[in-house]
Order: sequence, then structure tokens, then C-alpha cells
Amino acid sequence: MRRRGGWKQGFGERLGRYSNKFKQSITNRDVIWLHAVSVGEVNICVQLVKVLQPKVPNIKLIISSTTSTGMSELHKRTPPEVGKIYYPIDLRSCVRRALVTIRPKAVILLEAEIWPNFLWGIQARNIPHFLVNTRISKKSYKNYRRFGFIFRSLFGGFTGVGAQSDDDAKKLFELGCDEKVVQVFGSCKFDDIEIKREYRINISSLLRGLGVKDQAPIIVAGSTHNGEEEILARLFKRLQKKYPDIFLILVPRHQERGKEVGEVLAKQSVNFVFRNQISDNIAPMDFVNLECLLVNTTGELRYFYEKATLVFVGKSLTAKGGQSPVEPAALAKPIIFGPHMGNFEEITAKFLSNEAAIQVADEFELEKAFELLIKDQSKRDSLGKAAQKVVRENEGAIEQTVSMILTAI
Repeated sequence: MRRRGGWKQGFGERLGRYSNKFKQSITNRDVIWLHAVSVGEVNICVQLVKVLQPKVPNIKLIISSTTSTGMSELHKRTPPEVGKIYYPIDLRSCVRRALVTIRPKAVILLEAEIWPNFLWGIQARNIPHFLVNTRISKKSYKNYRRFGFIFRSLFGGFTGVGAQSDDDAKKLFELGCDEKVVQVFGSCKFDDIEIKREYRINISSLLRGLGVKDQAPIIVAGSTHNGEEEILARLFKRLQKKYPDIFLILVPRHQERGKEVGEVLAKQSVNFVFRNQISDNIAPMDFVNLECLLVNTTGELRYFYEKATLVFVGKSLTAKGGQSPVEPAALAKPIIFGPHMGNFEEITAKFLSNEAAIQVADEFELEKAFELLIKDQSKRDSLGKAAQKVVRENEGAIEQTVSMILTAI
């Protein structure tokens, strides 16, 4: 929290202490508590709320998040009547205060948020609780098995579980989940597409203001991690010799790395500007020979994807785990990612088996893929259309998840 900043705001909520205004909002109300760790889970939670809220009009919905960036997205993207709080630290006293105050009718946890004290507190009070969009990584599976004397009863207590794949379901059974409560719905991320909202950036105007030509090839590198920005900067400078109008939009996964990434770009002689240094209404003469926009803000990546000629999905080349390719895929953008997509194994397999994305092994292959897509519009179009088709064929997990929850409560 200290590293990312913004931790002082709402810190009392992390201890299970809430404002009188919040307490009044839940007085004499049945409450469903949803938990979304950070931005990725918040995106899914927003879609869950959209489907769930009209079906339970007399129930108060509350969403908790762990990170300040997640909380920021909640305030931007959920209606005011939905409560927003920070998730309590997993100490017995903090959890007890939170549960005594909120008294939830049901709890919905996204992905794999297995916090022992919180779950023990829920189970002791016989509160129905659900694990949705569940994916169990190999590392997590190994650790849960190792400490099975703690986790087996926790997994066994869930009222309902929505797994992303058959493999995840099998792992859940082995970790202690009752086979009767586990259902395979696929990934909710295929439903996590929401471009329209009241505040919408005019990306075309912004890019023109930065001096980017209308037909310029635009590379959007989304959710990048340490080491990837340096590789992308080197590639960009080499490609620029062949394609002088090329423009790079770089969006680090964590906005607090902005200064660090800026130093990397400067060392590679990339002329850039920070996103938070420009307004939406700018004149081209304000910037000269700009080559890169470094996006050090949150919640805007999906808007920049709309203008991408091609997309690189970060945390896949030098870091492990990958990020979701679904958002650019839904916009029919050609997608490239590295070899490390372990956090999205099933999703990645669907894209690759349908020739809907390009996977590269290293910097050399990434440069070749960039050049191929910059030169070949038909290849870009075929990749993009195939990617969009994969998304459309795999939608529906949100509706099935909500149906499972409502049936059980």
C-alpha cells in the first residue's frame, strides 16, 4: 500500500471501521457483499452488478477492493447506490468488526481470494458464499495442497463455485470443493467489455494534438511490466527507421511506475510525454516530434485500444502471468503476446487455436511480428476478426454466474 500510494484514504475500513454515512446506508437492509481485489476484478464486478442489481432491487450491493486503483475504478464505473469499501485486513479482529457491521446476506469473491480469517468468519455465521470466475494457478494449487490442513475446509465450505475451465474444476475438487457446487462457466472476462460511459476520451483529438498523423501506425502496449518497456523502446527506434510515422502508446500495468518507465524511455532517446501532463484539448504546436505517449493514469487503456493499429499484451515477455487479451480482441484488434501467459492459459489457447493472436518467444520474434502487422493490413484484419469471433463465441459466463448465486440464496 505504501509503495502504490493513496493508502491513508479509507484506511479505517481496512480495520473494519466504517463511517456513520456508510452504516446508515445499510441499516435494516439485506446486503450482498462482492469483493474485487484490483482493477481486473473490478471490471468483472461491474458487469456482475449490472446483471445482478435489477434482479435483487431490494438488496443493497456492496463492493470491496484491496487497492486504491481498484477503488478509483469502482467510483468511476458503479452507480452511487452501490456501496464501496476497502477489504478488511485478514486479522480476526478486523474481520469480526466488518462482518458484525455489514451482516451480509451473501458474499461473492472473485477469482481466488482465499483469506482464512474472513472465510472462517463467514462460515461460522453460516453466510452463503461464492467463488466466481475461479482460476487456480499451478503455484497456488501447489501451496493450497501443501497447507491443506488449513485450506481444505475453506474450499469445502463454498455454497457455489464458478470455474473458468474443466482443469480448474478438477483442481477445486482436489482442494476440497464439493463436486455438487462447482460449475464450469468459462471466463467472465469474455463478458468484461464496456467501452461506453459518461466520460469518454476523444482519443482521435488527443492524438492529433500530439502531432500523430491520421494514417500513422500506432502500437499500443498494454499493462507492461519491468523490462518490457526497454525492449519496446529499442524495437520502436529500429522500426522507426523504416516507418517514420510510427507512434507508441505505452501503458504500464502500475501507474506508479510512470517515472521509472520515463527514465527508461529517455535512455533509449524516445521523445515522450506523460498522459497526466496533457489535456484533452491540445494544439499540435504544443509538442514537437513526439514519438510516444506514456499513460500514467488508470482506467484509460481500453480507450487507447480503440485507436491501435496493433496491440502488445504486457506481463508476457519478461514477466510471467500475462494480462487479459480479451479487451483488444473485442475491438477486433490484432494481438501479440509473449511466451508467459500462464494466468490466462485457457483464454490464450482459445485465441491461438483459432489463429486469433500471435505468440512470440523473445524480442527478435516480437520485432518480426510488429513489422509483419505494420506492413500487412489483410493480416491485421484477419487476426482482428478472428479475435473478435473468439470473444463473441465465449460470452455468457456472467449470466450463468448470477443465476447460480440467485438460485442458492
